[in-house]
Amino acid sequence: MDYKTSGVDIKAGREFVSEIKQSVESTYSSNVLEGIGGFGGLFKIPLEGLKKPVLVSGTDGVGTKLELAQIKNFHFEVGIDLVAMCMNDIITTGAKPLFFLDYIATGKLEKNQLLEVINGIAHSCRENKCSILGGETAEMPGFYSKNKYDLAGFCVGIADEEKLINGKKICENDLIIALQSNGMHSNGFSLVRKIIENNNQIDKQFEKKYNLDFYDELLKPTKIYFKIVNQILSQNIQIKGMSHITGGGIPENLPRCMSSDFIPYIDKKSWKIPVLFEFLKDVGQIPEKDFWNTFNLGVGFCLIIDKKYKDKILNICNAFDISSWVLGKVLKKNNSKENNFLPEIII
Repeated sequence: MDYKTSGVDIKAGREFVSEIKQSVESTYSSNVLEGIGGFGGLFKIPLEGLKKPVLVSGTDGVGTKLELAQIKNFHFEVGIDLVAMCMNDIITTGAKPLFFLDYIATGKLEKNQLLEVINGIAHSCRENKCSILGGETAEMPGFYSKNKYDLAGFCVGIADEEKLINGKKICENDLIIALQSNGMHSNGFSLVRKIIENNNQIDKQFEKKYNLDFYDELLKPTKIYFKIVNQILSQNIQIKGMSHITGGGIPENLPRCMSSDFIPYIDKKSWKIPVLFEFLKDVGQIPEKDFWNTFNLGVGFCLIIDKKYKDKILNICNAFDISSWVLGKVLKKNNSKENNFLPEIII
């Protein structure tokens, strides 16, 4: 018995690396000294204009969204998701992304599927001037089934220590600006899958009610917010804190960017929750607290700012065709009587 008989095709793996090379190299900046093919990627760190350079790293995956995406052939889109989940995390510090690495594990290397995934990753990296420095594709028969794959990503960026955004400058009455999500993004899918499992007509019900394709809406790729954040910061507008709204929703993620002395007050009337979320809530009979603590509800990213910058930021968002609005404000925790929003409680 040989390795191929056991389920690992080394030749197919080599051919796959060869086929993705052009797509990967299309993301390279002049700082890439050694990319795919070697044992380690080499990257020249750009230090120009940085007094105290700091590297910022993040890692994440796409979660069980992959289960539905693979059934419905949304492979390109989950490549975008993978980059977004990592990049949106590191930019909350004010970092600019430098390079990205991916890890793909599969039961059997289905070349056409995984080429689409890599193309999605490369597309997002090109759009945000981030180089794919390396990656790994592991064929793991018996561990994963033949038509399944899992993804993990790793993003590294750079910031100036003196300009790090860490929430320490947040004050009472600072405004919270919401940036619209592109649907579900990549969180809450374990609950969604259970709802679908219990209602095999859910897609038809959604289409009949809203004249929209259920899976097209459900599997939209995660929006990447680097360009808009970078544009705001480049205009010397101070952002005091940022939050990427992922697992745990607004209640879990928004307080992470401020000290425990403060609490975010949310005006729940400031936006209309997109119909996809309301539909899932009704069909799945999701309790209110779980609803808020599971989904982003149309809010993908938040900025904490001084109110004097509000109009400038909303105008910049509008120029990027991203819907944005004042979601609420920051209050002192022990002085708060407007207890509309606590990390654990929705009222």
